[in-house]
Amino acid sequence: MSKKKIIFIYPGLYTFIQTEIKLLSDEYQLISISQGWSKKVLLPFNLLIQFFFLLFNLHKVECILISFGGYSSFLPSLLGNLFGKKVAIIVHGTDCVSFPEINYGNLRFPLLRYFTKKSYQWASIILPVSESLVYTENNYFSSSFTLKFGYTHHLQDIKTPYKIIPNGVNGNLWSRDNSIVREKNSFITVLAKGKERIKGVDLIIKVANSFPNLKFYFVGIECLDLGEIPKNIICKGRLSSQELRILYNESQFYFQLSNTEGFGVALCEAMLCGCIPIVSNVNFLPNIVGDSGFVLMKRNSEMLFGLMNTALNSDLINLEKKARNRILDNFSVENRQRLLISTLKNC
Repeated sequence: MSKKKIIFIYPGLYTFIQTEIKLLSDEYQLISISQGWSKKVLLPFNLLIQFFFLLFNLHKVECILISFGGYSSFLPSLLGNLFGKKVAIIVHGTDCVSFPEINYGNLRFPLLRYFTKKSYQWASIILPVSESLVYTENNYFSSSFTLKFGYTHHLQDIKTPYKIIPNGVNGNLWSRDNSIVREKNSFITVLAKGKERIKGVDLIIKVANSFPNLKFYFVGIECLDLGEIPKNIICKGRLSSQELRILYNESQFYFQLSNTEGFGVALCEAMLCGCIPIVSNVNFLPNIVGDSGFVLMKRNSEMLFGLMNTALNSDLINLEKKARNRILDNFSVENRQRLLISTLKNC
């Protein structure tokens, strides 16, 4: 029996998109087009190519799946709606946020905001990876005011039904290797260049200065352009999955001190490798950690110093096991596959 076909739209072939393709391919034959949507100057050209791609392929499918709301979701949502096709949009984070204080979020930009809003209105269902992308309040970033985020806050009149389908992480790929010895008092953070303010790097620099006996590894960037950097901060650059898995296994703790975070896939990867999480009290991060790690309630360096001292003197072996089991039990790739496919069949 041949597989049903669906159109799968995404803004770039990122690692987690490649994982999504593998999950969906067990059930569906995917019809996709590879386009780069990051350059605004190419937007008219990309929309024209996508328009003809959709016209040629819409009659072959009953459903269009879109990853990320934005420019790339506008025409699939519009044409899907006009031609009576089911349209499901997976939302991840930046497509639900306007956070001008740290220059983050697609919804800061009027044109992109309009494209995103219309996409969500035309969709059959929205599939956030966490409830916080629908609506959340942030009391972590500032002690003087509460920030509100989520597409229902930033975009008015979105009546489209939604269903939360958490991200899933491969527990076989990301696992504890007992032959690798952990480096005592070591911390790791994964981020992309330009995301330093989003990921709370300023706080990590402060604690690195105050704890010269600890090691802090940054993966994904070659260097930090934030003034004088302590010698106990080491930038590892971009690593392969295998290299990253080894570094996770060598590190004791994982830092995710984000000022906002749609989900936290790297956090889950690290926890599967037994890293003990220390996260900020934003979005879904405390829900991922549960009782397997530590939550910084405010963006405050003194509070972080105290939390780190508590973490360093905890039962690390027990927390390692808890961290891995937390992800296996709640955020497995198998669970995401099951929920995503069943939702697409019934939306």
